[in-house]
Amino acid sequence: MWIAAIVFVVGIGYRVVQLFLLTKKKDKAYCPKNAIREDSPEERKLRAIIFLQNSLLGQHPVMAIVSFVFHVLLFAVPVLTLAHNLLLRESWGIGFFSLPDGVIDIMTVIVLLGALFFFMRRLVVPRVRAISTLNDHLVLFITAAPFLTGLMAYHQWMDYGTIVTLHILSGELMLIAIPFTKVGHMVFFFFARAFLGSEFSLRRGSREWSI
Repeated sequence: MWIAAIVFVVGIGYRVVQLFLLTKKKDKAYCPKNAIREDSPEERKLRAIIFLQNSLLGQHPVMAIVSFVFHVLLFAVPVLTLAHNLLLRESWGIGFFSLPDGVIDIMTVIVLLGALFFFMRRLVVPRVRAISTLNDHLVLFITAAPFLTGLMAYHQWMDYGTIVTLHILSGELMLIAIPFTKVGHMVFFFFARAFLGSEFSLRRGSREWSI
């Protein structure tokens, strides 16, 4: 667990530095004050409608909802599980608010159904299947494995000791994979949003991605 945690922290730090170094300075865009114009309420409303129509929610509402719920529960389930918090309190004297086991059980099933949805989407939707690789399926398996083994351990399906060991190993594997695979978007999403937000607001035109 220590090895997985160290690789995770060092890997995240390395990727953040790498992403910063892969950008380059550029001249700030110049925009005269008299060129800035306030949109009217009607224009802002129209802009919002167009934005919604062109967004994932507007184009593929089912995909957007499933993706949102899936990603929220990816964080919520491990953090709010009572057994995990008991281990944290025993080891570090800290813990988070915990949900009842029955609720976590349902949330875990939802995560697994979400993973199944993404897997079937890669097999069934032609444009997604065309760009899917073995690595994409492997990343999805790495993401779902801790939840599947956790569900099996909770219900004591098969040999409990073996399943718990697999649960621990799969969780550690997921931690190690986050900085170096597509699983990392669950972390780097926030960096990307912060960067894009700054580029198109207060610090517009300060840096640009070189890739």
